Amino acid sequence: MSRSPFIRGQRMTILLGILSIQVILVVLQLWLLTATMDSFLAGRDSVVVPAALASLGCFALNIGLLRYLRALDR
Repeated sequence: MSRSPFIRGQRMTILLGILSIQVILVVLQLWLLTATMDSFLAGRDSVVVPAALASLGCFALNIGLLRYLRALDR
């Protein structure tokens, strides 16, 4: 008997959904980096801290999703 409450097809759907969200978050972080660097180099320093916090939030979401995937596999 399987220990996971999800069957294989359901786990694959969850995996693909989480990977899609992670790809979106990484692309968002790359865009955020380029926009922040552009603003910083233009002399607008007030954008740096909010952008860093938003990027840290994206990173935390990615870590949380990775932990969920590991828990799903157990």
